[in-house]
Amino acid sequence: MAKPVVAVVGRPNVGKSTLFNKLIGKRLSIVDDTPGVTRDRIYGDVEWRGHKIMLVDTGGIEPKTDDIILSGMRNQANLAIETANVIVLVVDLQSGVTATDSDVASMLQKSGKPIVLCVNKCDNIGDLPPDFYEFYNLGLGDPIAVSSVHGHGTGDLLDEVFKNLPDGVFDDEDDGETVKVAVIGKPNAGKSSLVNKIAGEERTLVSDIAGTTRDAIDTLVENKFGRFNFIDTAGIRRQSRIDDKIEKYSVLRAKMAIERSDVCVIMIDAIDGFTEQDSKIAGLALEQGKGCIIAVNKWDIVSKDGQTMDKYRKKLMNDFSFMPFAPIIFISAKTGQRIDRLFELIKYVDTQNTMRISTGKLNDILADATARVQPPTDKGRRLKIYYMTQASTRPPTFVAFCNRADLFHFSYQRYLENQIRSTFGLEGTPVRFVIRERGEK
Repeated sequence: MAKPVVAVVGRPNVGKSTLFNKLIGKRLSIVDDTPGVTRDRIYGDVEWRGHKIMLVDTGGIEPKTDDIILSGMRNQANLAIETANVIVLVVDLQSGVTATDSDVASMLQKSGKPIVLCVNKCDNIGDLPPDFYEFYNLGLGDPIAVSSVHGHGTGDLLDEVFKNLPDGVFDDEDDGETVKVAVIGKPNAGKSSLVNKIAGEERTLVSDIAGTTRDAIDTLVENKFGRFNFIDTAGIRRQSRIDDKIEKYSVLRAKMAIERSDVCVIMIDAIDGFTEQDSKIAGLALEQGKGCIIAVNKWDIVSKDGQTMDKYRKKLMNDFSFMPFAPIIFISAKTGQRIDRLFELIKYVDTQNTMRISTGKLNDILADATARVQPPTDKGRRLKIYYMTQASTRPPTFVAFCNRADLFHFSYQRYLENQIRSTFGLEGTPVRFVIRERGEK
């Protein structure tokens, strides 16, 4: 990828995520005073000197630990370091140089990558205390004083990062179209496993512990089907079960991931089957007007006979009756079963979500539909639909001009939607109607 990658690393709770959010200009990473909140690699773009760089926030590095989550975080940080062009090591002025800082500095020096030392929590940069100069002992050159909360020193930090970027790193920037795919679902449905299988590496931290993924993680994939950005999201639990403050942030991130996606893959656990929570999660994607695919995961471990898939599909069609347009696919993130078909579906649903239908064709369908089934009446007044036009895509949105909006019942809108779908497909995408009375702007 043409954009250079800069990894923000350090021990837990030195303010890496606060600095990351300040640099990218939005709250993409979860920030909390609990050490170890950021677990996976979080990506965001920073624009500086007319160029974009990809910033990677990582979980805190604990070089010596047996804890399964902390060791997983360390592995994720190592992956970020391997892919980075420059590493920013964040340390805490208030804590001083710790043994862990020294261990992390030694580990980073072995990578051979350029390292920029960032001393965070320097709230008074004009008058630095003697403790600041202790950080020269890490052997990483001149430290940069920064206050991530106030933003002081961030320009100096980015200047130093640019000074260390390799020559020619901004050449041949790729501006090809990328389909953004949010992988959503309940905790432990296999979302991270699917993204890892697709990426062909351990791209996100995968664990059997429900709720391991807390942030929305981006994974860029390019293959014969096109370019895709997969957003692995934290599992969304029932609101009544969300009492952990950090997990509340995670649900917010998942909702934000849906908002910035083009297509949502709604993961269903084949063993657990459909639950009320699955319908609520799907409802979030429907409200946002996203292309939707229902992916039934763990199909490889389901006991089957000749009719298992058909029965399961019919039940899901009934369960998801509020979104009958969504295609259903049976996959295994573990074995890779039907992953190629999933890519084809994502590409197809994205084109359906962006379909534009000419006004002439729409009104031909309208004339035929109203001739077959008369519009509704009330007290002798009949609904008259003068014409219809498409206003926008993502999702396809149609504006219908009529004599009385109150006569345009939902059931008749559904009838017209079915007529449009029978002609143009629009599989995998919701359709919206805007009703206007004649003379109304």
